[in-house]
Amino acid sequence: MVKKVAKKPTEKSARKDNKRKAPKPALRDLLRIPEADSVDLSSYDSRATPGGPKDKATALAALTRLGEDLAGVQERLYASSTAGDTRRVLLVLQGMDTSGKGGTVKHVIGHLNPAGCRIKAFKTPTTEERRHPFLWRVRQALPGLGEIGIFDRSHYEDVLIARVRELVPRRDLGRRYGQINRFEQGLADDGVTIVKVFLHISYEEQRARLLARLDNPDKHWKFSPSDIEDRALWPAYQEAYELALHRCSTAAAPWYLVPADRKWYRNWAISTLLLEHLKALAPSYPTAGFDVGQAREELLAMP
Repeated sequence: MVKKVAKKPTEKSARKDNKRKAPKPALRDLLRIPEADSVDLSSYDSRATPGGPKDKATALAALTRLGEDLAGVQERLYASSTAGDTRRVLLVLQGMDTSGKGGTVKHVIGHLNPAGCRIKAFKTPTTEERRHPFLWRVRQALPGLGEIGIFDRSHYEDVLIARVRELVPRRDLGRRYGQINRFEQGLADDGVTIVKVFLHISYEEQRARLLARLDNPDKHWKFSPSDIEDRALWPAYQEAYELALHRCSTAAAPWYLVPADRKWYRNWAISTLLLEHLKALAPSYPTAGFDVGQAREELLAMP
C-alpha cells in the first residue's frame, strides 16, 4: 500500500485559507457613521449593499432566518425583565419621505411579539405637546423594561424640519443638538441600547416611489401635496441631515447609514443591525424562583 504524502500548501492556497478563516466584519462596523468626521451624503451610494446578500432572493431567504432569531432573543430580553433586568432597546428610524420607515416596521418589526414592542410614529406636535420642551413627548414614548421601542421619526424632527422650515430661532436650534446628546447619554446610562438608523434614499428613487403612490388609488392616502413641497427643499433637508448625523453620532448613540434604494437590502440590514445589538446584550431566561419539582408534583396530584 502506497502511503499518501500530504501536499505542501502553496502560497495561493495559504491565502485562500487565510481569507476563508478571516471573520466577517459586523454590519454595525460597516454602516456606522464615524463620530469625528463631517458627513457628506452625496458620497454614499444609496443603491449599495455593504455586507449584504448577493441578491434579492438570497436576502429574502435570510430574512426568514433573521426573523426567527430576532423573535427568540426578543423573548429572552422580555423574560429577563421579569427577574429585574432593566435593559431595553430603542430603534430610531429617520429618513426622507418614502425612504422606508413604515416598510421597516412592517417587514422587520413584524417578526417580533407585539407584546414586547412599543411603536411610536411622531407626527406634527399636538397643542399639548407644544406646551412642553421638545423632548417631553419623546420621553412619554420610551420602551419599558425588556421592551423594544421603535420610533418612526423621532426627536430629530426638531433639528430637521424645524431647521429647514425655520420653525424655531437658530440660537435655540443650535442648543438642541447638545440637548439630544445629553438625553441619549442618559438613556444609555439607564440601560437603553440605542440603534439610530438613517435610511439613505436617492432623489431619483424618491420620485419613483411618489409616482407609484399617485398611480395606485389604494396608495393615495399615503400621499400629500406637502410631499412635493418637501421634495423642492431636498438640498436643505440633506444639509440638515448631514449636520444632525455629524453632531449627534456619539459613542453612546452612534448613527448607522443604511442605503435604502433597494428595499430588500434595507430590510435585511436593519434586521441584522437589530439582531447584532440584541445578541450583544446576551439576555437569558431567568431561573425559576420556586420549587419546580414540587409544583409539578402538585399539578399531577390534582384531579
